[in-house]
Amino acid sequence: MTLTETTGGARDSAGPARSGDLAAALLTPEARRDPYPFYARMRREDPVHRSAQGIWYLTRYADVEAALGDLRLSNDRDRMTRAYTALGGDLKAFSRLTDRLGRVMTNTDPPDHARLRRLTNRAFTARRVEALRDGIQRIVDRLVDEAVAAGPAMDLIESVASPLPMSVVCELFGIPPEDLPQVKAWFQRFGRLGEDIDKSEAAIEQYEEYLARLVRDRRADPGDDLISALVATQAQDDRLTDSELLATCFVLITAGDETTTHLVGNAVLALLRHPGQLARLREDPALVRTAVDELARYDTPTQAIVRVVAEDVEIGGRTLREGELAYLFLAATNRDPERFEDPDRLDLTRPGNRHLSFGNGPHFCLGGPLAKLQAEVAVGTLVRRFPHLRLADEAALEWRPNPLQRRLTALPLTY
Repeated sequence: MTLTETTGGARDSAGPARSGDLAAALLTPEARRDPYPFYARMRREDPVHRSAQGIWYLTRYADVEAALGDLRLSNDRDRMTRAYTALGGDLKAFSRLTDRLGRVMTNTDPPDHARLRRLTNRAFTARRVEALRDGIQRIVDRLVDEAVAAGPAMDLIESVASPLPMSVVCELFGIPPEDLPQVKAWFQRFGRLGEDIDKSEAAIEQYEEYLARLVRDRRADPGDDLISALVATQAQDDRLTDSELLATCFVLITAGDETTTHLVGNAVLALLRHPGQLARLREDPALVRTAVDELARYDTPTQAIVRVVAEDVEIGGRTLREGELAYLFLAATNRDPERFEDPDRLDLTRPGNRHLSFGNGPHFCLGGPLAKLQAEVAVGTLVRRFPHLRLADEAALEWRPNPLQRRLTALPLTY
């Protein structure tokens, strides 16, 4: 179910959305182009807002930060399915997918989540992520070289930002480069789940069989890759089961793809729209490490995440009832003036930048450090190699229609 199907409400033809239509206002073309004024209004007028369909919208930093760590707001797949079904959603495709995947970190609550997270953390270490830096640099250099060879202009999303995360994930998991085209084809089929569930499920089945073969190979001949590390955790007392191992591989490989792509795209667009900050980064390339955090705060690709109320909870003076859905708008918290000074200003040297772009609490994004590293290398490389990088056509920029995400359809650049 999409946000469009659940918000309800309508625009007043004589002016902006009324207070009761704050949720519906996020569906307008104006909000798609720039949602941040709408978030500011929601924070100001009704920061814990209940839509016409009974869905809660949280937009203040303090409220969302607390909600992310509150176990009464659940990420459990069965609760989520019941909540959406109660609103009239048709989740047959989603349910079949989650039934096939089983219970994984992203759709469980503690204690199951804590066990799965702990085991996966042993494999997905900071050392392993940082060790990918040189490989990521080689991938970015190759993608940029190919884009330059194709002509004096490029679509950054298509040429660099989209192929980057899948190439990195394949290296991290030890997936042979020659298998990358097939893996990409499966991912494209997953993304069209709502169009043809049978074809999507067939692609998932083929992908699972492929992962199972990789797992068998790593058991017989372990390497220095993430699948080998996950296989090694099966020697622990609270080990991953075979089905959990396959589901964890599936989720880890798929989770960071689109988010990383559009973290890079949104970051480059923000820099091009703020030439003073771009110039500052050119003068001090080492600034890229803190710059990526600020760019993620300024325009995060994951605008909101969803939770379902497992037990009545009071937030901001309002009572959220068991079974209701809550949308936690991370992007709105990142522009909250109660937390960030002059929040609508891009400042690559911003101190104390505790943004919530990768969540917080038990479900903090495991792949966040890897996404940031890829963005750091990609942005740093583009800034260094293209002193005259600019937008080909600002007016032509289009954003995808899902208000829970902030993702460009393309980013045409000249250099």
